[in-house]
Amino acid sequence: MKKSTPAPIGHVRSFEAAARHLSFSRAAEELGYTQAAISGHVRSLEKYIGRPLFLRRARSIRLTEAGEALLPSLRQALQQIDIAT
Repeated sequence: MKKSTPAPIGHVRSFEAAARHLSFSRAAEELGYTQAAISGHVRSLEKYIGRPLFLRRARSIRLTEAGEALLPSLRQALQQIDIAT
């Protein structure tokens, strides 16, 4: 079933930065958010998609298969948005 509203762009940007750095803290530094905000954005995006995007460990994260599959498309979309604006 198709979602009626798109995922918030800020959540997508938070996911992309966290995936690139493999760190919520480094993504937060880059984007000017707190680590808790990045984590919340990613959790909301995971709820929206219906699948976990990261495997969380005590001091590290890594992408799940779903996260790895989604990342290239989201990066391309974010690049297109950046170019257009």
